[in-house]
Parts: sequence; structure tokens; C-alpha cells
Amino acid sequence: MFDLKTIVISIKQIAEEREVPEEKIKEIIETAFAHAYKKEYRSKNEVIRAKFNQNTGDIDFFQVKTVVDESSLETEDEAGAEENQFADAEKKIKFSPERHILLEEAQQINPSIFIGEELEFLLEKKLEFGRIAAQTAKQVLLQKLHEVEKEITFDYFKAKEGEIVSGIIQRQDARNFYVDLSKAIGVMFADEVIPGERYHVGSRLKFYVVSVETTPRGLLISLSRSHPRFIAKLFFNEVPEIAEGIVEVKSIAREAGSRTKIAVFSNNPSVDPIGACVGQKGTRVTTVTNELGEEEKIDIILWSDDPVSFISNALAPAKVTDVQMKATKEARVLVPADQLSLAIGRSGQNVRLAAKLTGWHIEIRSTAQPEETIEGGVAGEKKETAPEAEIKPKKTKTEKGTKETEVQADAEQSKE
Repeated sequence: MFDLKTIVISIKQIAEEREVPEEKIKEIIETAFAHAYKKEYRSKNEVIRAKFNQNTGDIDFFQVKTVVDESSLETEDEAGAEENQFADAEKKIKFSPERHILLEEAQQINPSIFIGEELEFLLEKKLEFGRIAAQTAKQVLLQKLHEVEKEITFDYFKAKEGEIVSGIIQRQDARNFYVDLSKAIGVMFADEVIPGERYHVGSRLKFYVVSVETTPRGLLISLSRSHPRFIAKLFFNEVPEIAEGIVEVKSIAREAGSRTKIAVFSNNPSVDPIGACVGQKGTRVTTVTNELGEEEKIDIILWSDDPVSFISNALAPAKVTDVQMKATKEARVLVPADQLSLAIGRSGQNVRLAAKLTGWHIEIRSTAQPEETIEGGVAGEKKETAPEAEIKPKKTKTEKGTKETEVQADAEQSKE
């Protein structure tokens, strides 16, 4: 004999411990009782439903029958016809008095009932279950509880896709890292780590949630610290103007562990987007770089819908003299001879990131020898299109585009 009052207490305890809604726990217990009742007292073809009242502690059992009409029933001839298995017509129902009730009979009980609805017939209340029935109920309860927990955990982390979560490095398997996220275990694959960054078991870090999906082996939460959007989310958390929508992150180009360029724009003319991201004495950008291990440099660039200005800004800290545009999203950028190394960057990194940031194919050349190609001065995907039409060259000013460098330099000096 089950103590129903104890079950009421158990529902509350399980719901609290497992962080599962009480209503879900109640449904699981009702399913378990229904299976036990059916196993002990009814036939295997019947549909049994249990209803548990948490207020009174009572439980009732019902036999459930679906309402059908004769036109939807399978005849003996149809049952023996193999071709009907592949017919396009509506599938016929094989009538079972244990599971079905004809419409005419059902309407005598409930005149407003329709075909396809269910009728419940109250059964005798019995709570004496044998060992086999009780074991069946236990198995059903544990299985359903596990399924609900997995569903809730999946929904929780699915909502975290594209967001930042905090976790503790649990272990390393080959080159992959497994992270304890409290409610589940995430995995950071080898190609998602920051090159050169060392991870130690027990260390708490922040991670970007790339994807959440269910697999035959369970829940797979893919994490990253090298994803470009990881930088954007770090700034989102540190810069109130971004969280409020005043400042927007328009574009990001990142070579994790080395350098990142992030293009920002302000929807409010009175708010300086670069200053907002850098923060007073560089506090905001410093917080972001500290999370990245302080090795990765961040250039905050002023975004512009004018590609000439945007490309000029993107090549900061180099000072650009001229940008010659082509209709195929290609740009030839002229810089003074003493700015070539800055414009190209170490191993071509600066021009490479600028090309990724702007989406343009960029070629750096010297103002002194504009027709001479410079090694390492070309980056970006070249478009194969019709004959190239020259766009009128435009002189640019780079004071705004280099402002982030000056502010960042001030921040580094104050830090020192």
C-alpha cells in the first residue's frame, strides 16, 4: 500500500533537488502509477490513466477509450488486403473494444463529444501492487524523470547559444577540454581553443556557446574561446552602451591569441563608440583583454558606411594617404613609405584583419611607387567579375580611425 501523503512531500523534494517543475513531477508519478495499475489489474491492450490530487492526496484511475465511427473502421476484407498498406486513402482503424468506443455509444454518455476525442471511465481504486508491478512503476518513474531532466537541460542551454557561460575545466581528453557548466558538461574542441593559452584542471573561465544539440550519446554543448563573437559578447557584458543598443558592434575580425579588430558604431551622435568600448583609463577594454590572457591585442575601429573611410580606419594604426576603389570590392590603398610596415603588419596580419573586417580585397602600395606590388601587402578574397570600373579616388582623414590607438596607448601607460 502506497502512502500518498508521502508522495506529495516527495514531489516537492524531487522538484526542488532536480530543478524540475512540480507539475512535471506530478505527471511522471501519475504515469508510473498508471503502469503499475495496468500491470496488476488490467489487460495489456487497455489505456490506463492516473490522476493525482496534490491537495487531497487522492489518486484515481481511468480507462481511456477513443471515439470512432464505423466509416473509419477497418473491415475484414480491408484487413486482409496487402495493397491497403500503401493506399493514399485515410488509414483505417482496427477496432478494439478495450481502446475504442463507437460515436453513437459515446454520445449517450456525452452528447457533445466528437470523433477522435477520448472518454474516461472511472475504475476501482486499488493501491495494493505486487513486486513486479511496483518494479515496473519504479522503472517508469526513473526513466521519465531522466527524460524530463534532459529536456529541461537542453532547453536551458539551447537558450544560451551565442551567449557566454562560465565553467570549470574538468579534464582534458586528447586535445579537447571538458568543462563543468554546473547543469551539464560542455566540450571545447581543439580548434576552439586560443592558441598559446594554457588550461588547467580546476580553472574557472568564460566560454562562448557555439551550438547545443542532442546526439545518440547525449547532450553536446560545443564551447569556444577563439570564436570572433566571443569578443563581441565580452564587450556586451562590459559596455552598458552596447547592452542598451546605443553602440553597435558592426564587424569583427580575429586571429585568436594574437590580435582582433572590432568595428563599432554609435546610434547616438553624442556618444563616442570607441571611447565607450575603451572606458575610462582603458578599464573596459583591459577587462576584456584580461579574460583573453592579456596576450591578444584589440583594435577598436570606427565603422562607416563609406567603404573608403571604413578601410582607412580598419588599417589603423597606419595612416592612409589614398584609397582607390574598384567595383569588384577591391581597393588599392596608398600609404607613405614609413607607414608600410604598420599598414601590412607582422606577417601581413594588419592588412589581413582589415580585409576580413571590411569584406574588401585590399592591396597596400607606397605613395612613392604606386605601381609597384609589395610583398605581403595583399589580403582578402578577390572577386572574379566583369571588367573593373575605377571609382574616383578620395582623400581621407584618419584622425577618427586612429583614435582607438591613442586611447589604448594611454590606457597601457596608465596601467604601467
